[in-house]
Amino acid sequence: MPTIVDFPTIVQEALTVFGGVFDTEAARRHFAEYLTGLMVAENKTVSGINREFALTTDQSCLNRWLTEVEWDVAALNDRRLAWLQQAPQTRYSGRGVIAIDNTLVTHEGKLIEDVGWFWDHADQRHVIAHDYIISNYVCPSGAHYPIEWRRFQKRDACAAGKFKDHTMLCMDLIDDAIMRAIPGDFTFDSYFTSAKVLNHIQSTQRAYVGDLKLNRKVVYAGQEQKLQDVARQIPWEAKKPVRMGSTRYWYFSKQMRIPDVTHPVRIVLFWRERDDEEASKALVSNRLGWEVIRIVLVYRHRWTGTETFHRDGKQQLGLGDCQVRSGEGQTRHVYLVSTAYSLLMRSLQQVRPQDWARRTLTTIGEACRAVKVETLERVIDWIVEKLTMEHWSVPDIKAVLVQS
Repeated sequence: MPTIVDFPTIVQEALTVFGGVFDTEAARRHFAEYLTGLMVAENKTVSGINREFALTTDQSCLNRWLTEVEWDVAALNDRRLAWLQQAPQTRYSGRGVIAIDNTLVTHEGKLIEDVGWFWDHADQRHVIAHDYIISNYVCPSGAHYPIEWRRFQKRDACAAGKFKDHTMLCMDLIDDAIMRAIPGDFTFDSYFTSAKVLNHIQSTQRAYVGDLKLNRKVVYAGQEQKLQDVARQIPWEAKKPVRMGSTRYWYFSKQMRIPDVTHPVRIVLFWRERDDEEASKALVSNRLGWEVIRIVLVYRHRWTGTETFHRDGKQQLGLGDCQVRSGEGQTRHVYLVSTAYSLLMRSLQQVRPQDWARRTLTTIGEACRAVKVETLERVIDWIVEKLTMEHWSVPDIKAVLVQS
């Protein structure tokens, strides 16, 4: 049954900020409908979003707006990032972190542009999905949000000379962040800790912290050997304690050289117990003078900046729900999810609770539930108004709310 008779407050406010991106009132309305649907609809496809509204146009209009009507996703993204700089909790900072990662967004349809079979390491199976590489910004306040996206295309889907592998897409996102003059240190997992990526960041004079596989070759004690073999040579007394949250680890840090990496790096090896021979993790940074705790803190923002967005984007905002076939529609969907996420993120941890939320919000899930509650309250107010002020009959109200 349709449950939305008016846009929630957070979307109405978004219209004042982002409405200028769209040329017509109809386009602005579809923008508001889509954002609202991402936050409150159970089914976040085009048809599912359209069905949530009591008074709206045919779903084909929303579909055309998403896939055919001309509007600029880059302009929307630029305005979103500029708007986030107006609030202290989401503003860029020299102590910020730019986290880069990739995520699989699974789909049911095989005819969606750029979709393909990819190996899902979490589920240990092949899935039909889009493979997105994303850069996220993590503020000192703990607030975080997407900066930019790149969608991986398999070689056979690209025009001659246009194919870009994950390394090239990662460097594109690094260059994008630098072009935008976004301050902060880069961090990423072992998939992106290649010599090309490390050398590229070093050439920009920016700092990085990356995860390093323990079978990676390094030069230690004048010999090229695997990092795990180095770990086995570290004496008990050379390991020092460090706490990550409530857990204590043991570490050894030393400047080393990695083959094909053109600059010296500091590598930090970690063990769960001091007596362990095998290391459990390794991090690498081009900041040779950093304390180990700073290296650890920068890297920990990789989880904050990527994994939590991937989870909330998929579970709360329908990141993988869009089933339109066109690549343009899929791209727009991702940017609209980023916009919805940013709107909700800026509403979290406020000193004074939002009027529409009634209490301080701490998670994206809580924010979505607060928006749902507000939309329900507006339905109730609408029903009361129709009954008492406009003297509608109950059948007339049902005819609006129970329409298919």
